[in-house]
Amino acid sequence: MATVTTRPTRTATPFAVPANRWDDGVAASKSPEALLLYRSNLLGGDLTVTNFGGGNTSAKLAGIDPLTGAAVDVLWVKGSGGDIGSMALDGFATLYQDKLRALEAHYAGPQDDDKMVGFLPHCTFNLNSRAASIDTPLHSLLPFAHIDHVHPDALIALAASAGGEAATREIWGGAVGWLPWKRPGFTLAVQLRDHVAANPGLRGVMLAGHGIICWGDSAKACYDNTVGLIADAARYLNGKLADGPAFGGEAVAPREDRAAVAADLMPRLRGLMGGARRKVGHFADDAETLEFVGSHDFARLAALGTSCPDHFLRTKIAPLTLDPARLGDEAYLAAELDAYRAGYAAYYARCKRPDSPAIRDANPVVVLVPGVGRMTFAADKTTARLAGEFYLNAINVMRGAEALKALGGGYIGLDEQEAFDIEYWLLEEAKLQRMPAPKPLVGRIALVTGGAGGIGAATAARLMADGACVMLLDRDEGALDAVRDGFAERFGKDVVRSAVCDVTDEVQVAGAFEACARAFGGLDILVANAGIASSAPLEETTLALWQKNYDVLAQGYFLTARAAFPSMKRMADQGGASIVFIGSKNALAAAVGASAYASAKAAANHLARCLALEGAPHGIRVNVVNPDAVIRGSRIWDGDWRKERAGAHGIDAGEELEAHYRARSLLKRDVLPEDIAQAVYFLASDMSAKSTGNMINVDAGNAQAFVR
Repeated sequence: MATVTTRPTRTATPFAVPANRWDDGVAASKSPEALLLYRSNLLGGDLTVTNFGGGNTSAKLAGIDPLTGAAVDVLWVKGSGGDIGSMALDGFATLYQDKLRALEAHYAGPQDDDKMVGFLPHCTFNLNSRAASIDTPLHSLLPFAHIDHVHPDALIALAASAGGEAATREIWGGAVGWLPWKRPGFTLAVQLRDHVAANPGLRGVMLAGHGIICWGDSAKACYDNTVGLIADAARYLNGKLADGPAFGGEAVAPREDRAAVAADLMPRLRGLMGGARRKVGHFADDAETLEFVGSHDFARLAALGTSCPDHFLRTKIAPLTLDPARLGDEAYLAAELDAYRAGYAAYYARCKRPDSPAIRDANPVVVLVPGVGRMTFAADKTTARLAGEFYLNAINVMRGAEALKALGGGYIGLDEQEAFDIEYWLLEEAKLQRMPAPKPLVGRIALVTGGAGGIGAATAARLMADGACVMLLDRDEGALDAVRDGFAERFGKDVVRSAVCDVTDEVQVAGAFEACARAFGGLDILVANAGIASSAPLEETTLALWQKNYDVLAQGYFLTARAAFPSMKRMADQGGASIVFIGSKNALAAAVGASAYASAKAAANHLARCLALEGAPHGIRVNVVNPDAVIRGSRIWDGDWRKERAGAHGIDAGEELEAHYRARSLLKRDVLPEDIAQAVYFLASDMSAKSTGNMINVDAGNAQAFVR
């Protein structure tokens, strides 16, 4: 079985008590602005405090007006988008505090919430290009110097429970206030300011359905207060959870074969999720998810949907739940997806406003299967992973909220109309419209064999540069790990995975393709590149050498193409799929002393023609790139092949060999791995959507290899 390298699944105790990570020594030398950033990064770097991209922090700091030179109060607040855990100083919006306070003159009531957002740019300090977020008034209207607004699971569990207000009083007495649900905006900011003014001495205010907003007189005091409040809630809820099993106890036990089930199911679901863009999947079977999906209360709670705006904006209002006993029934899966899409369309029709944006993709984001786990699908891998993590947050929230039943509580989802009004908020739509167009291969999943070699690595890099996710296969574990780690640093960990695999081993090939399906949800592009080379006169060519060439170059291509076909067939209605074989000039032109290698390459090239015929009805295109003398960066040319070919030509194996191949080409140029990668990219992308059964020679010109 292939050895698979994946990113570790995020795990967390239901309500971990956050540690106070403030370091006075580190903080001592920092400016006020740097202290705000330090506080923000500490909070955002701890997933017990807030989730990725969630929450915002602020400080009201002294500044100098660049025009008048006068001293002014400036609100530094996390800008729209970004993540407080990883942001830098340029992630903060800066606004004149006096102008922000003056905005209330333009506010006549809740009907003005959207209008008020339009005034925020007029308050910008020092031409800062970072856009202010919708939550800016929450910070500007409160009198406190340092403010945190975060969404930890423990506090949202209170905010999303019918017993949350009673629990808040029980935990903190009167030290933490409570406001009922209100959509983010100026109205909520006014309500918050008035509540704080009417209740002096508060440490913070719980915002139903949101989280908490809290404060301090200094950056450290604010941080200490935030972490302390979360810790209080976590300890309280953990005490409640000790009273009995979560979610009514176990109804369905986790399956031992759940990883294999997910690998089989995800490409099938992905193929059934039609739409304008392909999906990438993410699978998780963490203990929290398995406990939830296998519980007696699973169906009831899943139907309620998520409650926090941060959650449902990424997960949709509710997941698709599947019967584990019927996963093998294709008609059942298609019917369930159709029913989900119809239900989403009905939700849109019930809730839409006259000026609502057009309905968006009606496919589910989250798919839950008892005994198996959680699958999420989105336009790219990072979004799919984050959607899964946010649903894990929602599971933790449900667990805590349900633990408050003794207080008249229990989990409550957000009102359907309120959820719709946030999902289809015109301001949210404007943000989506401002996003740059996706790269051409976003949503595509590629598998590259021989991925640690020169051509394989260059090809993978070219595909990832335009947005593809790539599974790298290679039999050299050390080289594979190094290439994968380099790509993770360059392109991000989400988009690259690897599996040690010998393409001549049927079992290893099957395991590697299963790993790709589980990691990304399917397959769109196969680059069959794993290769060897040998040189020997016919009489010195042993049967073992002959067989080795055919095992790798013919059988290896056959096994990988055969493994790719099932997933690729499922993409016929979404533009199809592409297989690219890396052939050779020697597949077309006879070579002295290389009969085993050249004939095996010729066999692979003819296999590609056969597969082009067989794949065409299913939208699978099969093409070949024929390189010649790709010496630089090649592991093949670093070995015996270099010496053997030099000997065959009677020349030195060093620079003389490179000069020989350059001189024999028509264009007198070197052929590099990146040149092959460009040709592969063309054949893998929609640029060649109407091409199959073709060969492209990338050899700097060789008349013998002209395709006739």
